[in-house]
Amino acid sequence: MGEDRLKAFASVTFDDSFVVRNMKVVEGTKGVFLCMPSRKLPDGTHKDMVHPINQDFREYLEANVLQAYEQELKNHPQGATQNVSSDYNEGNAAGDSEVK
Repeated sequence: MGEDRLKAFASVTFDDSFVVRNMKVVEGTKGVFLCMPSRKLPDGTHKDMVHPINQDFREYLEANVLQAYEQELKNHPQGATQNVSSDYNEGNAAGDSEVK
């Protein structure tokens, strides 16, 4: 992935019990989207390490992480790197985002 497409990293904590780190906010041809953490396999392909198991939760997770990302862009229009913390307890948006 080109460095110019990578916009931010995000970590999400669920109910103060489980954390997912190294999600990526990526610029695509239709706007930004969320990529799950992955590792590179010996054959050069990538495999997600974790992922939502249904479409409803994938959409919920992506919407909330991207909302936090957009808020950070508004708060820091210069694009400075910032760490933001929140959580998914009680359905709130979450993530430690590093905005590039």
